[in-house]
Parts: sequence; C-alpha cells; structure tokens
Amino acid sequence: MKISEIKEKRLIHRPTQNFDAGGNRIYQAIDYDFKFDTKSKDNHTARLLSKVIDLIPNIFILIFIFKLNPFLSFLYSIPMVIIIGAISETLTGQTLGKKIFKLKVVDDYGNRPNFSRSFKRNLLCLINLLPTSFYYTKNGRTGPGLAYNFEMHLNNKFSNTFVLNNKVYLEIKNLLHRKE
Repeated sequence: MKISEIKEKRLIHRPTQNFDAGGNRIYQAIDYDFKFDTKSKDNHTARLLSKVIDLIPNIFILIFIFKLNPFLSFLYSIPMVIIIGAISETLTGQTLGKKIFKLKVVDDYGNRPNFSRSFKRNLLCLINLLPTSFYYTKNGRTGPGLAYNFEMHLNNKFSNTFVLNNKVYLEIKNLLHRKE
C-alpha cells in the first residue's frame, strides 16, 4: 500500500429538495472516500522556515571561514543545501531545519527517500521560487498577473515524496501497517 492510495471515509450531509413537516430541510448522509490529507495546517510555514534554517549555517560558514561576501555566500549556499539536504534526507529523512520543526521526508511507501529521489526533490525546490501566472479581477476588469507561490509542494509532487509532521507520519505508518 502507498501513501497516495490511502483513503479516509467522510460522512457528508447534503441538503435535499425535501422538507419535513416542521419546514426543516432534510439532509441525505453520503459516505465519500477522500485522499488522506498529509498536510497539517502549519506545514507550509514550517517547511519554509526549515529551508531558511538549512541555509543559515552554510551562509555563515562561507562568510566567516571562507571570507566571501554575503551575496556570494547566499548563492553558493543554495547548491550546498541541495546536496547536504539530499544526503541527510537519505540517511535520516530530515535536515537540520526539518528536525527542529519535527518534519520528516518520506517516499510513497513511508520510507526515507533514496539519494536520487531526495536529490531530485531538493533540486526541484527551486521551482517553488518561480512566479506563477494567474488572472485577477480588479474594479470589474480581468487581466493576467504574476504571483509568487511559496507553498513548496511542486517538488514533492514531481519527486513523489511527502513532507509530514511527526503526528501525521505516525498516523500514516499505522495506516500502512494495518492495510498490509
């Protein structure tokens, strides 16, 4: 069983066109299967801050030990974070920032990702920085625009990985073992 195949049943009460004798709307209860939600409500912020925490030590090392200026230190720290992140996610499922925020990177089977998958995931995190296009409506006029979308999910989608907080990780591990 895979994480992407886990379903959770939810009972949805949909209104019907019928009313009871008191004039109250009658609702129909329907069971739906939804994909298991792997994101917690604070997952987005924690992931962004963990990436910043992963960058900071590399920047300081490059500034104070190698005497580079801050801009070059920032630029050089990006590939360092990609490589170090891939190695640490392969070995432990976490980077320094993810460990602080109690996040774990897993593949679709709930295991730590292998190096190539983790490297691909970390390399693709750069596409989260690209602006996305959208249409907006302002004063009754619609037009194209650009916005930055820092949801940090595209790299996981393309590398088929999940970033889970510890609570969701334990819940998924239990669900995967129960289904087998």
